[in-house]
Amino acid sequence: MIGIVAVSHSARLGEAALELALQMVQGAGVRVQVAAGAGVDGDGRPILGTDAVAVAAAIDELAADCDGVLVLMDLGSAVLSAELALELRASDVPVRLVPAPFVEGLLAAVVSAAAGGGLDAVAAEATAALGAKTGQLGVPDDAAPSSDAESTDGSAAGGGGPVGEEIVRRVRVRNPLGIHARPAALIAEASAGADVRLRRLPDGPDAPAASLSRLLILGARQGDELELVARGPEADAVLDKLSALFDDGFGEGTDDAAPTAAAAGSESTGPRPDVPPTVIASGAVLKGRGVSPGRVAAPLVHLAPAVGEPEAGAVVASADRDAEVSAIEWAAVAVADQLRARTSQATGETRAILDASRLLASDPELVSEATALVRSKGRSAARAIWETAAAHEKAVAALGGRMAERVADIRDVRDRIIAEILQVDMPGVPEREEPFVLVATDLAPADTAALAGGHCVALVTEQGGPTSHTAIIARSLGLPAVVGATGAVGIPVGSTLLVDGGRGTVEVDPPASRVADAQAAATVVEFDGSGRLADGHRVALLANVGGAPDAVNAAAARAEGIGLFRTEFCFLDRTEAPTVEEQTTAYRGVLAAFPDRKVVVRTLDAGSDKPLPFANSDDEDNPALGVRGLRIARRRPELLADQLRALALAATAEPAEVEVMAPMVATVDEAREFADLARAAGISSVGIMIETPSAALLAAELFEVVDFVSLGTNDLAQYTLAADRLLSDLGDLNDPWQPAVLRLIGMVGAAGRAAGKPVGVCGEAGGDPALAPVLVGLGATSLSMTPRSLGRVAEALRDVTEDECRHAAEVVLQAATAEEARAVGAAALQRAAAR
Repeated sequence: MIGIVAVSHSARLGEAALELALQMVQGAGVRVQVAAGAGVDGDGRPILGTDAVAVAAAIDELAADCDGVLVLMDLGSAVLSAELALELRASDVPVRLVPAPFVEGLLAAVVSAAAGGGLDAVAAEATAALGAKTGQLGVPDDAAPSSDAESTDGSAAGGGGPVGEEIVRRVRVRNPLGIHARPAALIAEASAGADVRLRRLPDGPDAPAASLSRLLILGARQGDELELVARGPEADAVLDKLSALFDDGFGEGTDDAAPTAAAAGSESTGPRPDVPPTVIASGAVLKGRGVSPGRVAAPLVHLAPAVGEPEAGAVVASADRDAEVSAIEWAAVAVADQLRARTSQATGETRAILDASRLLASDPELVSEATALVRSKGRSAARAIWETAAAHEKAVAALGGRMAERVADIRDVRDRIIAEILQVDMPGVPEREEPFVLVATDLAPADTAALAGGHCVALVTEQGGPTSHTAIIARSLGLPAVVGATGAVGIPVGSTLLVDGGRGTVEVDPPASRVADAQAAATVVEFDGSGRLADGHRVALLANVGGAPDAVNAAAARAEGIGLFRTEFCFLDRTEAPTVEEQTTAYRGVLAAFPDRKVVVRTLDAGSDKPLPFANSDDEDNPALGVRGLRIARRRPELLADQLRALALAATAEPAEVEVMAPMVATVDEAREFADLARAAGISSVGIMIETPSAALLAAELFEVVDFVSLGTNDLAQYTLAADRLLSDLGDLNDPWQPAVLRLIGMVGAAGRAAGKPVGVCGEAGGDPALAPVLVGLGATSLSMTPRSLGRVAEALRDVTEDECRHAAEVVLQAATAEEARAVGAAALQRAAAR
């Protein structure tokens, strides 16, 4: 193993660069030490500088278990400190100082070390790290660093030649953005164990798979065909891994068509700044996509404007360009720190999304491209960031679909870095002391996450879709949200908006009576920890969680247990499945929050919109109907076996009442096989998800082989109405009030009553106070939802008896349309509440 020491004048810069590099090799166990900064002053502020003693100590710490140590330095005096450290160190491990660019070199060295490279190979990779950038920018060959640079002890970089018989395969680049830094890191990591080279066909350059910098120089884009040549005893297995990564699109998707040059050069999404929005009059009703349920009314507040476009014509003098470059680097680090602080306070999906924005701010490609514009063309720091971000925006927007929804993330990071450079106020969410509805063209993750604990009661955006960060974070915060509401930014300031996040409507200045009704309905209701009807009939109110932080929040909200524990968080952002030990530790963190209470665990639900490179490696024309959920066990049975074993171990170690269910079950044979495997692993209570019409129709037979079922109403609606639930255009079809969906739920409830077994609901329908009594009337024995919905649902249930719930269900089942079902259900429950 080769250890790495990063020597920087700034502790913040060193830590940020290291954090970025380690993101490329998650779980690889690379040994890296940061020796940065010269301490703090009397006011606690960091002092810029380097300390030779600290560098020597970092080398000695790595020497105990490393075969060699590579040292990278950021500025001239750091080189002096590193050279002095060689005299001060106590160990005799081989040490190499390399003249590599600090950020790019550290990234390349970490990837090379993780792939098992020796000291010479790691040094060569770090030294050649600018190759991809200089090639892209057209820097003359004599200005680019040599990949064969000599080390400070005079030895040449490089490794031994390949041995053994060659194995050749061909693959196609399928991810939209081609082989950029993260796919290159995955390739380098997966190539460990064999000597692999890649060549872009028909006559392009080639590169060793273990070299991140040379992989980038390949310039492989979506649609390009590559030849993989491997030698060594593990060549077959390594090529299997690499082929799977290419087939999966490196977890980035596999759009069939690459963006055309015309598309890539088209304008990014969003309104033109020189065209004022159309003013929306009072009484208008805008229709969008409801992505987070709830109904509230409050005054409108517009998002604070983005930073203005920096001046385009100014040219920075050559003598001042280094200062502009430093401004970019420092601003990027500062913004990453700000986003890191917000990330540390977030949980679940919100945390993951903010973390991605933080990495974007630290992305060496964004920073290096902007600094290149400063050095080569004399752009100001702010203008360089603006132009670089614009190019990234266009490329992402041209991809269309879900990827285009990420344009807001790029703009957010752009504006934050520019604001930091110019030392002006950050754009974003205004502060208000009264409740308000926030309206914007789109929202960035940091803006949406900043709403937690504030006075914003709903979100309305003109852009975005059901998978946008606005939608995901709004749902996690329990804020009603409507996206895709065309014309929303033209609503005048001072207007009152009634936002219905379930139906996707925005009413401008509605009648006072409707405002009063909505305000009463939006009142936060505390949950006392007990779900029951007016006659005392118990209905367990549970929480949906995605990891230990969510479970802690659910317990604080007094949820009676967990009705849906999504285990995917253990498997995401990995190239190989987690070990049994890793899974056991993660699961225990959730179970520990609910001692002696029910925790219903859903096994891995990968596939469709959540593909994993080690689980979903094949091209599927329609992944929503493909190998997803339980079906993955047909190809990778060991994934399910390991997960069941880990869950059984976690259940033994914690006092929670663990129940385990499988997703995407369609037949009795599938249910029986899963139940047998789970019980053999030591799981005592085994169930399945009812997400397909097939499972609903076979509910009576399924209850003969499982202990319980849980209705996933989101997927059940999708498959019943044959409407992709991720498409905003089909939002009206993906409605749990659709009569066909309600009738299937009624069939499952009737089968559960006949068998005397539990029927849960864990889809979004379970958290709708208007629908909850109807679901109980249809046979649901428990409802699972976001913790913020518990009090409202509990309040709705306590107004009605079991008989009244059954009557409401009976009249709803006679409805022919979703609107009619809502109306007759509401009328029946209102009569019951008025008794």
